[in-house]
Amino acid sequence: MKFGCVFPTVEIGSDPGVIREFAQTAEGLGYTHIVAYDHVVGAQHSDREPKLWGPYDETHPFHEPMVLLAYLAGVTTIIEFMTGVLISPQRQSVLVAKQAAELAILSDNRFRLGVGTGWNFVEYEALNMSFEDRGRMLDEQVHVWRQLWENDLADFTGDFHRLDRVNALPRPSQTVPVWFGGGGGPAVRRAAELGDGFVFGSTAERTQDACRDLVERLEANGRREGFGIDTLVGFGDGPDAWHKAVAAWEPIGADTLSMRAMTASSKLVGEADPGFTTAQQHIDALEIFMQEMSND
Repeated sequence: MKFGCVFPTVEIGSDPGVIREFAQTAEGLGYTHIVAYDHVVGAQHSDREPKLWGPYDETHPFHEPMVLLAYLAGVTTIIEFMTGVLISPQRQSVLVAKQAAELAILSDNRFRLGVGTGWNFVEYEALNMSFEDRGRMLDEQVHVWRQLWENDLADFTGDFHRLDRVNALPRPSQTVPVWFGGGGGPAVRRAAELGDGFVFGSTAERTQDACRDLVERLEANGRREGFGIDTLVGFGDGPDAWHKAVAAWEPIGADTLSMRAMTASSKLVGEADPGFTTAQQHIDALEIFMQEMSND
């Protein structure tokens, strides 16, 4: 099994040198990819109806993932990058296609576009996009992106988009892989029909069941070959949990395991809190995890 890592966007800080050091350390240790989370704005949770259930609020800083990964691509040579996940239905679809194509070009095809629908209706409202239509929008976005990445002229009519013989140059030398993310349900259905890979949000038993469902759907659709499956494991849970995750997930189809050490996201899925308070602790965790897992 290969190993990736989650960029600790909430806790890494804003020093470009530290951000560069995190990516270069991960690359030097043999991590295959870095996963970057996405939120454009934070929202105060109090006095909301319906309630905001997600782990992030107005106090959590998020680096913009497309710009961040372009920077990291420029200071590395072989490590790959993925948005995990970009909340694409709250963004303009054609602009996402343009940005993803540019990232693929500048990274020499080391970028995959991981997408999902998200949970923060306040963020959708702030970006003037429909929270209620997010699932249908995402389904259609994939077709829009591939039209722009693969054709000299894109011509597409859908419920949310009209491309009237347009292009977005330069195009990448190969189409950008589209991955989906989440815990199951509609995201699994989309991935089985449209995706190139899937990243699960945890190693919990319920997500293992979702992975089995995904593989069954892929096989039924004749799409299993070449489809990537990644899942996230908490650093705070310790080496025994890491090894158990490999033993549980490899037989059901996962080919990569990505380490996460951010406090807020770890608490959301019931992982032990690593308790890190400095960027250096996150950088040190990269070596601790990889040294342990290289013994598998």
